[in-house]
Amino acid sequence: METVLSKFRKVKHFILDVDGVLTDGSLLLQSDGHFARTMNIRDGYAMQLAIKKGYDIVIISGGTSNAVEKRLKSLGLKHVYMAVENKLEVFQNLSSDIQPANALYMGDDMPDLAIMKSVGLSSCPADACNEVKEVAHYVSPLQGGKGCVRDVIEKVLKLNDDWQ
Repeated sequence: METVLSKFRKVKHFILDVDGVLTDGSLLLQSDGHFARTMNIRDGYAMQLAIKKGYDIVIISGGTSNAVEKRLKSLGLKHVYMAVENKLEVFQNLSSDIQPANALYMGDDMPDLAIMKSVGLSSCPADACNEVKEVAHYVSPLQGGKGCVRDVIEKVLKLNDDWQ
């Protein structure tokens, strides 16, 4: 049986949710009707390093935010899918470019379960819902928006001698 460590070694593609993973899931309600989110700068460093080292990073989110999309693209992400109703369908449409066995998905809530069951390595933040934790191969000790993305990216890059 394949170990979680060997699954980490195989990762070539990171697929991430936004709210509850790259953010802590909180929304700051602004008087103009817009929502604000915060992101962890260390997650950003890890994502841009992974891209420089040849890893793919794909965002599949049910949320919408021009600011989030702008931030992610400034880090070098080319595949940012926002306002997605069916995350599995978007993932399946990427399958010509992404081998599911070499993909890590990190999600935190019910809409993430289908993809988590379709990838080689499923992961989640420490504060994910129980149903997600039950199917995750790896539960980060860090919460969403608090470095959990860096945690998984750093593990993969270090195991493949790509961490700097």
